[in-house]
Amino acid sequence: MSGITIAPLTDEPRIRSALSELLVETVASGGSVSFMHPLPPEVADAFWRDSLAAAARGERIVLGAFDGESLIATVTLLLSLPPNQPHRAEIAKMMTGLSHRHRGIACALMRAAEKLAVERGRTLLVLDTAVDEGASGLYEGLGFNLTGIIPDYALRPHGGLTGTMIYWKRIAA
Repeated sequence: MSGITIAPLTDEPRIRSALSELLVETVASGGSVSFMHPLPPEVADAFWRDSLAAAARGERIVLGAFDGESLIATVTLLLSLPPNQPHRAEIAKMMTGLSHRHRGIACALMRAAEKLAVERGRTLLVLDTAVDEGASGLYEGLGFNLTGIIPDYALRPHGGLTGTMIYWKRIAA
């Protein structure tokens, strides 16, 4: 992971463009991240514009991993939850570019997200991942506990249903 840096992202044209490219690539390669293939670039851009605006309001943190100047991965920490859940945060939109997978970048992003959650007084993280081609191995390796599987939860980007695996992890605050 030499030369990789991780930082919170803000809405700058080059950042939003890189995030959009990453989202389009992830969906095209079968990543189940709420969108269907083909994902128009303007739809990806609108998603990131809204997501980064929510980050600017403090409702979430969008983290990016950079290889030099190139954005190669992202994860989002959702902080704006109902009033009866101020102790938890949710992990969303974990994506690593195809050219940078299996190098420990996703683990580093998850650890950074967990650290930020702890700094904000959160004691519980939750997430879900697709049964088909999801990242269950990554999450289990980071100490997340599988609660269960919901069958036929969502459509895969290229069609057909997949289940989702629900995970949780207690973190120190």
